[in-house]
Amino acid sequence: MQDISNRVYEKLSKFSQGQLESLFTELHFQNDVLKSIVQSLSTGLVCVDKNWKLIEMNNAAERMLPLNLSSEEIKDRGKRFFEFIEDGEMAAFFKDCCENNKTNLSDEYTTQTSSGSVRFIEVTVSPLIKEHEISGSIILIQDITEKRNQEILLHRMETLAGLTNIAASVAHEIKNPLGAISIHIQLLQKALKKKREGDGLLPDPKYAENYLEIVNQEIERLNKIVVDFLMAVRPISAQLTLVKPDTILSQFIDFLTPEFTEKKIRIETEFCKDCPKLLIDEKLFREVIVNLAQNSLAAITERFSSNSKAHAFEEVMYGKLSITTYIKEDKYYLIFKDNGCGMSSAVKERVFEPYYTTKANGTGLGLAMAYKIIKEFSGDISVESVQGEGTEFTITIPVPQTQQKLLVQKKSSQEDL
Repeated sequence: MQDISNRVYEKLSKFSQGQLESLFTELHFQNDVLKSIVQSLSTGLVCVDKNWKLIEMNNAAERMLPLNLSSEEIKDRGKRFFEFIEDGEMAAFFKDCCENNKTNLSDEYTTQTSSGSVRFIEVTVSPLIKEHEISGSIILIQDITEKRNQEILLHRMETLAGLTNIAASVAHEIKNPLGAISIHIQLLQKALKKKREGDGLLPDPKYAENYLEIVNQEIERLNKIVVDFLMAVRPISAQLTLVKPDTILSQFIDFLTPEFTEKKIRIETEFCKDCPKLLIDEKLFREVIVNLAQNSLAAITERFSSNSKAHAFEEVMYGKLSITTYIKEDKYYLIFKDNGCGMSSAVKERVFEPYYTTKANGTGLGLAMAYKIIKEFSGDISVESVQGEGTEFTITIPVPQTQQKLLVQKKSSQEDL
């Protein structure tokens, strides 16, 4: 079409009125066809000029981007396109591309539809070339929700294999109380039968109640085992979104510090400089770090309980919890390290098993759930401990591919400086 336009332009002065009308009718038709094609694309497409003022935007882009005005209203306002983006991080990304003339960059974001469902989109900024010069930018928006959901589903199917071991543990746990119930019911039945064959009187009430009390206790124990089992194996309803974990950690530590300070425990932090966004569930991530913090608090308190009484009126910080994050080999590392009572190698080997606990009133599900949640994030969690010295939990979560690229780009820019 460009070649035709150039040839027509060269001979424009020789055309008659009728030829011009026919030509403009054809051009108008071709323009409508191109617009229809662009508007029918499932991929979002936005064109902006050098100043990032909107030139054109198709329906898919308008549907997927979190805009506060329609495309026509944005054109009328004459402002830069990113000023109409409601998502702060996305707007900052576009603003950086505009002010620093950056192109060929991609990033991923999570958005919410009007119905509240979460969508994953990938945004790519490329140069708009006109007559061998950059005249603006093209923004492509891909909906990658199905791709992400398929990855999550595949991971969940892989984790189902672990339920076999949990079911075996529960079967063993249920067997003992069932045996006790069976024995005491048999004893009660024999006592009743003997009485009926003798004087016909029922056994002494206390005699029968003792058996029934044990039966009731074992039934309660069974009920607790079943409830815990359901908690351990229930599917985790994870709403995975792209979140900066260090932001969550900072807020959590602000909340945690007063309680730890009151118990003479110092919290030390060291976070990575450029924290990437991870594909995690913010609520479940908080559940994991709360569990690790509570374990550290209990371990430190157990080790220094005598010191706590001795220094009740002194400003002595004998406990320490350090929280460190860093990026290594495309993975995000989160380390919780305390100087608590530690654990033996035997305990360490079983610490993530459901129902295993060394606490008198513990359920044995806290760390098991933490393990399950981190696996849901496609990550891993491990523990190192020395009895009498302390414990270190290490969580690793993969950095999404787009975030890896952004980290490399930031590193390259810093090296150039």
